[in-house]
Amino acid sequence: MTGKELQALIFNKWGCSYDVQILRIKDRIYFQVMWKYLEQSSFPLSIEEYDAHLEQIATYLSGWGVVNQVQVGILEAKNRPRLGKAVSIFLDLGDRASEWIV
Repeated sequence: MTGKELQALIFNKWGCSYDVQILRIKDRIYFQVMWKYLEQSSFPLSIEEYDAHLEQIATYLSGWGVVNQVQVGILEAKNRPRLGKAVSIFLDLGDRASEWIV
């Protein structure tokens, strides 16, 4: 998956280019679709910065082998990101989880 493919997946689902992040909570890792989006006038990143950020996130997802989990999680999400409430998708890294949780 590339950053552009990730952006297209998010845009096709919700109609906005939402920001994303990877978050560790205790011993679990989540992919989160945040409520701020590129088309918003107050969005803190430029288009180039947003593209680079998504490319970096996509690289992590591909390296961890969880692209399919993210795709299914986004497509099956019942809610949309809204102020203060991200869409969280648990990433099951399997046996490799201990490599990423320090």
